[in-house]
Order: sequence, then C-alpha cells, then structure tokens
Amino acid sequence: MAESIVSERLAHKWYARPVLFVSQLEGALGFYIEKLGFKKKWHVDNVCQVDRGECEIILCEDPTRQDKSRLFVELNRDGMDELRREISERSVPTQKTWWGYDTIRIVDPDGNELLFPLDETNDSERQK
Repeated sequence: MAESIVSERLAHKWYARPVLFVSQLEGALGFYIEKLGFKKKWHVDNVCQVDRGECEIILCEDPTRQDKSRLFVELNRDGMDELRREISERSVPTQKTWWGYDTIRIVDPDGNELLFPLDETNDSERQK
C-alpha cells in the first residue's frame, strides 16, 4: 500500500513559472511582447505574466532588486528557426555563447538572460 501512495505522489506534475525582476514593467513588457512575441496573460499592479507557447514568465517591477535571472528555453527545430527569423526581423541583439553547449543569448533591458540551445544533437545527452 505504501508503494501505491508513493507512486501517486511521484505522478503529480509540478507547475513552475520564473519571476524576473524588472526596474520598469512597461519597458519590460514592450521588450517581451514587441521583440520576443510574448502575449500578456494578466496584469495586477506591478506584476504581469507573459506567455509564449508553454513558456510563462512573471515580470515583477521592483527597482530595488538588482539580482538577475537566467532562463533556459528549449525549442524544437521549427521553433528555433522561427525565433531566428523573428529576432532578425525585429533587430533583437543576440550573442552566441556557451552554457554546456552552444546557445543564443538574449538579454532583456534589466539584464535577465534567456538562453536558447542551438545544437539539437545534445537532446539525447540532456535527457540522460
């Protein structure tokens, strides 16, 4: 019976959303919506959620917070092709960097980083 309870607990899916602190919410919203194609899901006071696909990010305006975040976003080949096209069309500054493998690095106006892996041959390695 104890095994049944444990497996039920393990089957529960966790749902998490990163919170990125920004100095000005309106400026951050402009970047995520206009430059990266996110949609605003909800907005209450100085907190707003933006979504794109299954990627959900909470933006929280707090000029006293100086800490930065790093978000790793994995896309399939078509999604990566679309992202490259969009960042080119919208003149989004990017940098190719190394984070265990090659990635495209996009930095928001507050210094938060979004990393997108480039090498799909690493997919099987990451799943081990």
